[in-house]
Amino acid sequence: MEEINIKDLLSYFLTKIWILIIIVVLALIIGNVYSLCVKVPLYQSKTKLVLVSESNKQTGITQNDVMLNNNLVATYSEMIKSRDILNQVIKNLDLANETAESLSSKIDVSTTTNTQTIIISVSYTDGETAKLISDEVAKVFAAEIKKIYKLDNVHIYEKAIVPENPYNMNIVKENVIYSAVGIALGGAIIFILFFFDTTIKSSEDIEEKMELNVLGVVPKVSNKAGDK
Repeated sequence: MEEINIKDLLSYFLTKIWILIIIVVLALIIGNVYSLCVKVPLYQSKTKLVLVSESNKQTGITQNDVMLNNNLVATYSEMIKSRDILNQVIKNLDLANETAESLSSKIDVSTTTNTQTIIISVSYTDGETAKLISDEVAKVFAAEIKKIYKLDNVHIYEKAIVPENPYNMNIVKENVIYSAVGIALGGAIIFILFFFDTTIKSSEDIEEKMELNVLGVVPKVSNKAGDK
């Protein structure tokens, strides 16, 4: 494999720096067109639930309550996105363009480790709708649990709020990424051009590539104005 002279590579890179600049500018233009014209802004709203046993009202929290709620957290997290609950949410909010499957893809359910809390996160193209869906899912779910398990242990302790800005749009961060991609791509292109460039640039190239001894070098002399 042909050895690469780092000094020559850097010198070549400097002569082709315009390629890097063009690639970075193109990456920024294409990236921003995508972000502003193609990428759909999404707003995220969260409702937080906590599991509290009915017995807490009289006797306080017991170890059995904690164990029961810890076991129920995983089960409840799965049930939140069930078809029956989501269909009821769609009906209550009159979401004519949604199905249980499409709405499920917009909902994320998570839990906090070693707690009895469940977080319902809804991502939607409209912030107000995201907030309504998040709260309605929590409301319908709590009612469904009361009906199925005969338990009133699901309580909303933090309602959703209307998000002001889309969570998936960050112009500064995205431009940094686009610039990095442009630099990487431009650098790769220049390296490939250097690697396959077989032109003779110096007397050392002749000795190295053609294995010939250089007997003399004719310097390039530029004519000054007035010289004959």
